[in-house]
Amino acid sequence: MRVTEKGQVTIPKNVRRKLGIVPGSEIEFDLREDGALIRPATSSQSRAATADFMDHIRRHKGTMDLGGMTGDEFFKLLRD
Repeated sequence: MRVTEKGQVTIPKNVRRKLGIVPGSEIEFDLREDGALIRPATSSQSRAATADFMDHIRRHKGTMDLGGMTGDEFFKLLRD
């Protein structure tokens, strides 16, 4: 991984999935003698926000009305 000039890195998708990190998640760094440990923040507010977001996504999964368009037609519309 490369660090940007602003000190930012991209957390790989497989790591985000495994840790349950979604947009808006807060994370913590635990500094150790040999490096650092990254983990989701332990605050109950952060966990609640993450759970709310994931519930929202699950409730709306597959509910988009395409107005009669097929999925292929919709994706073509997005690309054009």
